[in-house]
Amino acid sequence: MACIYYSGEYSMTDTEDRIRTTHIGSLPRPPELLELLTRRQDGEEVDQDEWESTVADATRAVVERQDEVGLDIANNGEQSRVSFNWYVEDRLSGIDGEREQELWADLQEFPEYAEETFKTDVIDLSMQPVVADRIEYTGHEEADAEIDGFFEALEDVDADFEDTFMTSASPSIVTATHVNDHYDDYAEFLFDVADAMAEEYERIADAGLTIQIDAPEFLTTGQTAAYADAPLDEIKEITQLHVEALNEALENVPADQVRLHTCWGSYEGPHHLDTDLTDLLPVIYEADITGLSIEQANPRHQHEYRAFAEHPVPDGWTLIPGVVDVKTNIIDHPETIADRLERVADAVDDSTPIVAAPDCGFGTQAGLGMVDPEIAWAKLEALVEGAEIATERLY
Repeated sequence: MACIYYSGEYSMTDTEDRIRTTHIGSLPRPPELLELLTRRQDGEEVDQDEWESTVADATRAVVERQDEVGLDIANNGEQSRVSFNWYVEDRLSGIDGEREQELWADLQEFPEYAEETFKTDVIDLSMQPVVADRIEYTGHEEADAEIDGFFEALEDVDADFEDTFMTSASPSIVTATHVNDHYDDYAEFLFDVADAMAEEYERIADAGLTIQIDAPEFLTTGQTAAYADAPLDEIKEITQLHVEALNEALENVPADQVRLHTCWGSYEGPHHLDTDLTDLLPVIYEADITGLSIEQANPRHQHEYRAFAEHPVPDGWTLIPGVVDVKTNIIDHPETIADRLERVADAVDDSTPIVAAPDCGFGTQAGLGMVDPEIAWAKLEALVEGAEIATERLY
C-alpha cells in the first residue's frame, strides 16, 4: 500500500523545506455511529456485527476524507470512541458508576451559559465515571481491534500519508476526569493509571504508529475547581508530577515515536482563568516526547507564540501549533492560517520543524461537536492551503 508507517526511516523531527499538516485526533462521526454510541452509553445492547461494520465504514470514510483534503499525517478519527478520555472505561478495570462533578471554575462564574451550552445526547459532561477499585489495563482486545481497523481502512483507501498516528489518554487526564473512590493517596492512583496506560502506549508503538498523548490537564489544572485559587507554584508542582507519571508510562516507547497534545480545554467558554503558557512550558518540556501540539488559534492565547521565544523548543522536537480554531463555524482564511504559522516560525529556532494543525479535535466528545461536520472538513482544507502559503513565504 502507499501508506508510510513509522519505521525508523521517517521521524517527526525530520526537517524538510515545507510545513507539513496534521490534525489532533478526533474527527466528525456519522449519525449512524453516534446513534450506536448513544445506545451503548445508555446501557442498551447493540448488535456486535452492526457495531463493527458501522465503525469500519466510518473509519474508512474518515481516512478517505483526510487523503482527499491532503493532510500529511493522519489517524482513524477516534471513530469508535465516545470521547478522547472516557473511552478508557472500556479498557481499565475498577471503574463503576458515575457521579456529578462541578464544571471548571471559569464556567462556574457563568452558570446560565454553561447549562445551556454543555449538553449532548450521547454523554453528560457533568457526570464523571467513578474509580471504585484498583486500576489495571484490560482493554487489549479493544485496543487491538482499533489498531487493526485503522490499518484495514488505510489498505482499503490506499492513501498516501507521510505518517500515521493514534491517540491515547494521558495518565493524568484519566485521574483528572474520573472520581476517585478507591485510592487514599493521589500519587498511588496516578501511577497505577500510568502503569495501566503504558500497556496501551506500547501496543500502539509496537504496531508502528506514532502515539499522540492527549494531556489537556498539563495546561488546564488551574481551571479546575480544586486548583482555581491555588498559587502558580502549586499548579507547577502537580503538573510536574503528571509529567513524571507520563514519562514512567512511556519508559518502553521511543521518544521519537511520541507526540503530545495539550490545550486549555476544547470548549467555547470564557477561559479567563487559564494559566499562561509561558509559566508551564518549562515543565512540559520535561516530557519524554519529540512532538508538541499547543493551541495558537484560540482567541485567548494567540499572543502566546512569544512563549516559544522565551522558552525555546528543545532540540530535536517538532512543534505542532494549532492554527485553526475548532470552536467556531467560521472557516479560517488560509492567509490568516499562514500568518499564525509565520508568527510561530519567527519565534522558534530555524532548525525546529513545524507541523500545522487545528487547535484541538473536532469531535473530542461524541455528540458535542461545536463545528458542523462539513465545515470541519472545510477548515482542514483551509489548513492545507494555509500551510502551503506559509511554506512559500518561509522557504
